[in-house]
Amino acid sequence: MSVTLKGRIAEARNRLYRVALAWCGDEMLADDLVQETMANGIINIKQLRDESRLFAWLYSILNNNWRLHLRRNKYHDELDEQLSSDENGPFGDCHELEIVMQVRRAVASLAIEQRQVISLVDLEGFSYCDVAEVLDIPIGTVMSRLHRARKNLLSIMDNPDLRPDVGREHIRIVK
Repeated sequence: MSVTLKGRIAEARNRLYRVALAWCGDEMLADDLVQETMANGIINIKQLRDESRLFAWLYSILNNNWRLHLRRNKYHDELDEQLSSDENGPFGDCHELEIVMQVRRAVASLAIEQRQVISLVDLEGFSYCDVAEVLDIPIGTVMSRLHRARKNLLSIMDNPDLRPDVGREHIRIVK
């Protein structure tokens, strides 16, 4: 394996982690999925036919590892327990962090298929063709899932009653 290819795999770690975290909502599980993905990528690098498709190939491996994890643990019921904590940072960042957490919870409340598509297209900037290849689904399915995911996110964010509320604590100023 060439040094540049090894370096490109190492560079993909943060990108893979962001997507894995969007899919599973758990930082430790996301890290495990990425480690497994990178190890599989390095071990099976000879299967990569086109080096320009390295990132799509790695995301395919990540998707396969995620599916395998779901099958093993039967996570099909409740993923809300996998959300990261709601700890707010310093007072000045409180509002921004609250918005970020609302968006994360809204994304986590989407169906897994919608979450996968929206994170690859909107978070990672993949084309519809690349997402179809990574997830091994038709491009029309990518487009319909993305449309439904965006529509669901808008309705969740526009309607406070629909927002998933996971133990939100408010900061109180005492004088």
